[in-house]
Amino acid sequence: MAGDDKKQDPTASEGVPDQANRVAPPERQYPEPKAELKRKVAAEPPTTGHVWDGIREYDNPMPRWWLWTFYICIAWAVIYWILYPAWPMVSQATPGLLGSSTRGDVAREIADFETRNEPWFERLNATPVAALREEDDLERFAVQAGAAVFAAQCSQCHGAGAQGVQAGGFPSLLDDQWLWGGTLEEIHHTIRHGVRNEDDPEARWSEMPAFGADGILDGDEIEQVVEYVLAMSGQSHDEDLAAMGAEVFEWNCAACHMDDGSGNTDLGAPALNNQIWQYGGDRDTIRHTIYYSRYGVMPAFAQRLREAEIRAVAVFVHQLGGGQ
Repeated sequence: MAGDDKKQDPTASEGVPDQANRVAPPERQYPEPKAELKRKVAAEPPTTGHVWDGIREYDNPMPRWWLWTFYICIAWAVIYWILYPAWPMVSQATPGLLGSSTRGDVAREIADFETRNEPWFERLNATPVAALREEDDLERFAVQAGAAVFAAQCSQCHGAGAQGVQAGGFPSLLDDQWLWGGTLEEIHHTIRHGVRNEDDPEARWSEMPAFGADGILDGDEIEQVVEYVLAMSGQSHDEDLAAMGAEVFEWNCAACHMDDGSGNTDLGAPALNNQIWQYGGDRDTIRHTIYYSRYGVMPAFAQRLREAEIRAVAVFVHQLGGGQ
């Protein structure tokens, strides 16, 4: 039958209306919260009128906490100006009501330490120089005081560790080779009067001739002496030139440096038969020394330091390991 071929509507059932007959729900009577928030646009803050690369500078008020911090800093600055030194004047800053002075504090501390150490300095002055290391407590004080003096007055030339500086001709104070002697008395005299300075008539004094610059030796003789000194100090050398240099050395150098090159502390002539050098011991440096000579100068510290300080630094240098 024709009616049997028709398909049944699945939605068609008893009591269920079809889609066309459905009733639409009523519209909402209040706005959607998120949508409402999106519609709320904050008012544009004022700007300063400055625009750079499309960026505008807003003219927002500063935070209250920042303003109060700024005001407190201003008040503190005014109080500081009144109480403490602040404004520079011609000769000094304004002293302030409290009269505070960092320089005065340092001066008082120095004076306090000077007062405490004065008995020890008096003992240093009263004790013979040769006996300064015989009393343990006095030696300990002298070493500590001398180390401070050395750091302030001597380390610029001899190095912070007293190792010397060959580039400047400043000798090491750690070995047992001394230009003018390594006893306490000799070290004390050298520090007190200096070497080859024109300020102290008792300064150590010696002068090596400039054998090449003054024409005392010709070029060949200088080369021979250079090789002989290299041989004497145990370095690689030309044997033939060194053999000829022995006679040149005997006639021109041995009077100060001795026949065996052991040096002479009475004249400040260094030893040449070891590996300890004041200016360097390579071939070029030895040649330069012989040709032009050397003339190192040390100031007289008697004009810079108290006698007790000179004695203290003498003890400090003597105990470094090379004192005799």
